[in-house]
Amino acid sequence: MRPLAQRACWLTLFLLAVALLPAGLVGDDGVPAKQPEGAAVKGRRVFYASHSLMWYVPPPLEELADAAGIKGHKLVGLQRLGASKTAQHWNLPEAKNKAKDALKKGDVDVLVLSPIQFPDEGVDNFVKLGLGANANMRFVVQISWGGWDIDNQDFPKGATKQVDWNKTPEQLKKLYLRNIKAAEDQADAINKQVGKKVVFLVPSAQALVALRTRIYNKEMPGLTSQDQLFRDPMSHPAPPLEALNAYLHYAVIYGQSPIGLPMPALLKNAKTDAWDDQFNRALQEIAWSTVIGFRYSGVTAAPAKKK
Repeated sequence: MRPLAQRACWLTLFLLAVALLPAGLVGDDGVPAKQPEGAAVKGRRVFYASHSLMWYVPPPLEELADAAGIKGHKLVGLQRLGASKTAQHWNLPEAKNKAKDALKKGDVDVLVLSPIQFPDEGVDNFVKLGLGANANMRFVVQISWGGWDIDNQDFPKGATKQVDWNKTPEQLKKLYLRNIKAAEDQADAINKQVGKKVVFLVPSAQALVALRTRIYNKEMPGLTSQDQLFRDPMSHPAPPLEALNAYLHYAVIYGQSPIGLPMPALLKNAKTDAWDDQFNRALQEIAWSTVIGFRYSGVTAAPAKKK
C-alpha cells in the first residue's frame, strides 16, 4: 500500500498546484491547463495601449467575458495613439501617460500592446516597468496586419491609395512573414531575459490570412471579396475583421475558446443579413484554430466540438 499512498500524495499535491494556477496562460512554459467544463475563470484587469488597428477591441472583449460568465474582467484603461509604435506610448509625457501610471500602481494583470514594426523598444520598457510592480503580469502583443496591405516591417513605405486586395493564397502566405518572425524574435528575447514567459502574441495577421484565403476559395459565406474586410486603403478593419480580432484577444487573454459565444454588438449593428450566427461561428472557429496553432499565443487546447 505504501507505493499507492505515495502516488496518492503526489496526485493530491499536483491537483492542488494546478488549482492555484490562474486560468488562461499559466505555468513557466506559458501553456495553460485546459479548463474543465464549468470551471470558474478569473477575470483580468486589462490595459490597452493601442493604435487604430486594435483600439476597438475592449468593448467586444468585455461582452465576450460577460457572456462567458467570467467575473472580475475589468478594462483599467485605453491609451489611444493613431499609427503608433509602442515606443510612442512609452515616451508620452508622464502627466499624460495613463499606461505607465496604471502599471506603477500595480493595477494591471494584462497589458495589451500593438507595435507596428518589431523589435519595438517600448515593449521591453513596459515589461520591465510592469514586472517591477506586479511580478505576475502578462504582456499580450498584437501582430497587426499591414496598412495598405504590406508587411508592417515596411510601413509606411509603399503606401498607396490603390491597394490590390485580391491576393492569391500563395501571396497571402508571404504577406506578413517578416513582421511575424520579428515579433517572435522579440518575444523570445524578452522571455529569455526575464527567465519565464511573460510576453504572448496575438496572431491577428495570421488569422486574417486564413480568413482571406477562405474568401478567395469561396469558402466563407457572407463575404465575396477580400476588400469587404477593410474600411479604407489604410486597412482599418470592417466589422467582420473587428469581430475576428476580438475573438483572438479573448482566446489569448483567457485561454478559452470563443466558439459558441453570442455575436458581439459591433457585428450585430452592421445589420448585414449574411453576417448571421453561422457566419459569426465561422469567425470564432478561425480565431480559435489560429490561436491554438500558434505557440507564441501560449494557448494549447483541442478545438471545441461543434454543437
